[in-house]
Amino acid sequence: MRNTRTCYFILIISLVSLPIACPKAQTTNSGTQKSNINKEQFIKENIEFAAAQTELMLQRAGKPTTKNYPHSMKNDSTIQFTNITGWTSGFFPGTLWHLYELTKEDKWKTAAEEWTNSLEKLRDFTDHHDLGFMVYCSYGNADRLAPKPEYKDILLKSAHSLSTRFNKETGVIKSWNAFKPWTDSIVYTYPVIIDNMMNLEMLFYASKTSENKDFYNIAVEHSDNTLKNHFRDDFSTYHVVSYNSDGTILSKNTAQGYSDNSTWARGQAWAIYGYTMTYRETKDLRYLEAATKAADYYIERLPEDLIPYWDFNVGMDGYTPGERSYASKFKEKLRDASAAAITCSALFELGELSDNPSYTEKAIDMLYTLASPEYRAKLGENVNFIIRHCVGSIPHKSEIDKPLVYADYYFLEALIRYKNMK
Repeated sequence: MRNTRTCYFILIISLVSLPIACPKAQTTNSGTQKSNINKEQFIKENIEFAAAQTELMLQRAGKPTTKNYPHSMKNDSTIQFTNITGWTSGFFPGTLWHLYELTKEDKWKTAAEEWTNSLEKLRDFTDHHDLGFMVYCSYGNADRLAPKPEYKDILLKSAHSLSTRFNKETGVIKSWNAFKPWTDSIVYTYPVIIDNMMNLEMLFYASKTSENKDFYNIAVEHSDNTLKNHFRDDFSTYHVVSYNSDGTILSKNTAQGYSDNSTWARGQAWAIYGYTMTYRETKDLRYLEAATKAADYYIERLPEDLIPYWDFNVGMDGYTPGERSYASKFKEKLRDASAAAITCSALFELGELSDNPSYTEKAIDMLYTLASPEYRAKLGENVNFIIRHCVGSIPHKSEIDKPLVYADYYFLEALIRYKNMK
């Protein structure tokens, strides 16, 4: 084994000696942002930083134990881990796969395989809908970059497990087992959240891989009913839609947004990404329209630096949080860089699929802002996450202005898409 301390010291020296590649977050004009740096230099500097920061994260986390998947930062500035069944457990293995794709270095492949293999028993997990995040972000990338027969088997079994949460009467995949809104005391037993669109990619994969059309049909029916029930006329989105057993709608609420009738920024990001992906898999123009109109809503309401406030309607007249929600007490208007990272990655693909370069240009500007000193951490800080200034759930008084592992995952995915852009 090579001397990792020596390598790390050399890497720090090389990073310090690099020119500052990133503009300040307040600059949004595309020409101004990128006038003093070329694409290759920007990508190289961000890969080297992400590799160095993630090396430190690997040292901090140690070996995977099913209880130590990096998730966020606690209020005492120590790292917050999640366990194997936490919805974000697959993002750190996925981040390692992204680094392997960006660097082609075997050490990242070895680490990615180790952390991915630790998730194997999730193939039989059926307790919530996030199996797509947990398994496809890990094993899906593994199968794409370094395929093994067992990866395919685990992904197919996981797709079957996710499919058990689909009900033919409701026509949607059940997200959580129960949901209690902030505005009343009713407990709904068939809630569906906009985030669920992201988990359909594993079903599309399973359909193509197994030639089992059932996976495809479930994904399409869920997409159709989400399109019908989660979107408002202006293509903003509700976070949670609760169904009756016969498929009728009982309530439309929020769990992590400002109020039931507001538009939670990360929820809108999930919608943009989810329908872009669904259009890619189906070529159904209704999904492309949903993705573009949801993206237009999002883009038109961004502040100057292109990083959204955590909810597009926070503090506005006509939007009132429930009394039990911490959003009713928290008055600061924070940005959510995790929503920006998700949207940034989605817009690279949407620009290509829609043949609309304005989405691509916006994605590039967002990526440069995320990589700026305002939002990208310094080496060794931010408990070794890459992106800072994210918001998990203000209503739950959780992960407020903290790093989040999925912000890093989608930031690196966006960097890959920028690097591979035609």
